[in-house]
Amino acid sequence: MKKTVFIGVLMGIFVSCQSSDKKQVQKTIKPSQIESHVSYNKEDIILGAERIADYIKDFQNKRIALVVNQTSVIGTSHLVDTFQAIGVNIKKVFAPEHGFRGNHSAGAIISNGVDIKTGLPVVSLYGKNKKPTAEMLHDVDIVVFDIQDVGVRFYTYISTMHYVMEACAELGKQVIILDRPNPNGFYIDGPVLEKEYSSFIGMHPIPIVHGLTVGELALMINGERWLKGEVFCDLKVVGCKNYAHDLLYELPIKPSPNLPNMNSIYLYPYLGLFEGTNVSVGRGTTKPFQIIGRPGMQGDTSFIPESIPGVSDHPKYESKECKGFVVDDVNNPSFFTNGGLNLSWLKLFYDNNSVNEGEYFKSFIYKLCGTKSLKTQIEQGLSEEKIKESWQEDLDKYKEMRKKYLLYP
Repeated sequence: MKKTVFIGVLMGIFVSCQSSDKKQVQKTIKPSQIESHVSYNKEDIILGAERIADYIKDFQNKRIALVVNQTSVIGTSHLVDTFQAIGVNIKKVFAPEHGFRGNHSAGAIISNGVDIKTGLPVVSLYGKNKKPTAEMLHDVDIVVFDIQDVGVRFYTYISTMHYVMEACAELGKQVIILDRPNPNGFYIDGPVLEKEYSSFIGMHPIPIVHGLTVGELALMINGERWLKGEVFCDLKVVGCKNYAHDLLYELPIKPSPNLPNMNSIYLYPYLGLFEGTNVSVGRGTTKPFQIIGRPGMQGDTSFIPESIPGVSDHPKYESKECKGFVVDDVNNPSFFTNGGLNLSWLKLFYDNNSVNEGEYFKSFIYKLCGTKSLKTQIEQGLSEEKIKESWQEDLDKYKEMRKKYLLYP
């Protein structure tokens, strides 16, 4: 009787999700179509999480932990709610940067607690313990990772995934990745991280824009033996259907508090580098990662960063007027067809940095870039073309390695 009820509930959830998908089909378009102004294609992308029938059997008689946040949804239902409704034995939720509900600002310490809605324990993986301990996993058989990423090396959800894989490999636990599209997956660019600059901000020898989904990256981490001690994780990736890297995918939910729309997500790979400078990227305004400036700079716009609880607590230059620019690169059709990091903004602010404005680059730039050379090259006045030429050999090697782990064309 219990089995019949379980299957009935499962089918109800599945039908509900399928119905919801048809109402909320995600917009996709090939970058090559941008210049001719072709309208969005309605591609029926099926997310890994939506393929319940392909992984639910793995949960039978197993204790499950989830690494999830506000993006972990099936249709309009959060993964936690869906799994509880179909009787999955969820033991706990692991929370990454920004928290389980995505309501903490960047860098904020996430505390352990209990989810009010479900009563489940919530264990932080951002703060003192970034890697699950043996005690945290003692009552767990499988850890499920389902978080929307943006395809940028210094976006820390993939670092959380690395530590989850490592801990599970060491303790003989399985990891299941429910894959989602990469909104910046249509190009690869930037310096490949050098080992000496490895940190939680960037753990892997991959470019800033790596062109992988989290599932593909997990396969690469495993395949290249990048986990500590070269341990191998018992890994299963539930891939998307009908997705390809040359499709632009419009996210239905903002992936973090300061990436509120697709403009910010597309600009983040290179405006994020300003976090390692004396320039504000608009945290504490309505246009984070879409507007850049600092006090004393000459520009065509001005803004005053203010503290926004849960979004930007005490942002750079709080309550001070900054002058600079609204970055409208995304409105240029060639942005998508010639995808790449735009270094001209970084160079512009360096060239216009006065003594009164203090040191331009901060030491954090090394962790963001994954190398010391980009800072040096900009200080030496190298052209953007010359800087990118210096990355090419490493990028070619990376692209060749990447081929082994691709799940999508």
